[in-house]
Amino acid sequence: MKSIVIFSFLLVFYFLYGFYINQYEVGVIPSQITREHARSYNDYKGVINVHTDLSSGSASPPFVITSAKLANLDFLFFTDLNLFDMSTSVESYHGNILVFSSGKYSYLDSRLIYYSLHQESIGANMGDAQVKLADLLSQRTGANKETLTILAHPYKAGYSWSGEIPSGLDGFELLNLKSLLNRAWDESKLSTIWSLLIYPFNPRLAFIRLYTEPTDEIALLDKLSTKRKISVYAGTEASARAIPLANYFIRFPSYKRSFEFMSNHILLKSELTGSFNNDRTKIFNSLKNGNLYVALDMLGDPKGFVATLEDDGRSYLMGSEAKFSKNMKLKVSLPAKPRDFFEIIIFKNGEAVSKQNNPDVEFNVTEPGTYRVQVRVSPMLPLPDAKKWITWIYTNPFYVLP
Repeated sequence: MKSIVIFSFLLVFYFLYGFYINQYEVGVIPSQITREHARSYNDYKGVINVHTDLSSGSASPPFVITSAKLANLDFLFFTDLNLFDMSTSVESYHGNILVFSSGKYSYLDSRLIYYSLHQESIGANMGDAQVKLADLLSQRTGANKETLTILAHPYKAGYSWSGEIPSGLDGFELLNLKSLLNRAWDESKLSTIWSLLIYPFNPRLAFIRLYTEPTDEIALLDKLSTKRKISVYAGTEASARAIPLANYFIRFPSYKRSFEFMSNHILLKSELTGSFNNDRTKIFNSLKNGNLYVALDMLGDPKGFVATLEDDGRSYLMGSEAKFSKNMKLKVSLPAKPRDFFEIIIFKNGEAVSKQNNPDVEFNVTEPGTYRVQVRVSPMLPLPDAKKWITWIYTNPFYVLP
């Protein structure tokens, strides 16, 4: 009888707490139905590292595309694992979303995302893929203009890269949803279980309280970017199969929810027009050149954010190379002033050189180097948590040459 009373009390407490956090708003800027593009640039968001039931996912491509539409994505990269007979017929516009047919392939102990602008096959089997990838990775940086090769989850347990990063790699995932969750589990199983329990009431809060800075990936970015061009991306690792027998009972977390957590925001000087070939090339080039920033969209829609190098009327996007001049400035603008504590941090060669809490920042670039920007916020989380610093936006580097 006593155990029943205790269980009933805990159950009532659980639901009361759930109703409490259900009302908790985790967004750091006011929600709007639509948010304007940044001045002079067009912001389009999309996801990479997405699996369907053709490999390790739990749903068909049409179902995933519908989920992406509900998440208001502009582009989506299918990256089914070790699929060699993948149809390219899905690569087209589906309503307002442009879908790409790429793939993720085993390479040594790691996973590489591969996409060919002209739909060149990676091969008919694993042996062919290994030869193709080895050739691409051995080329000098930026030599191949028609393929995109990204290292997925570089430090995920069991799939981490070892040794030097090859020159032909275009970039790597700075954020990977599954890696972040695995890291949270390793750091505190109790906290992870608590997040799982509150997930039905407030999914965004459940993830935010677990989020930790990807320090290893950031260190890798700062190390590589001082030597050569390298780009970073967010990988959702979406499969909706985080629990056993997901195909039969429930897809968790749902594709839509995974797509809403984090994304890649490319900045274009001209709008997407609906022309498949032209728009596909625009998105590909932006990803290839690193003209993008990575955002935790769960903290608020970052559309309208922009960071550029300005030099006597010329404007350079993140990922660009520019020759140093004495009038050069790095300008950063947020879409709105966060309602929580925040700071815009500018890094030079991996070291913080400026911290400001204004929504619009101008930083005088006084010498050559590799510069990048992080925007951090400190929302107040409900009990048993408290304030927590968390990075909302990571930009790709700017390369200021002597």
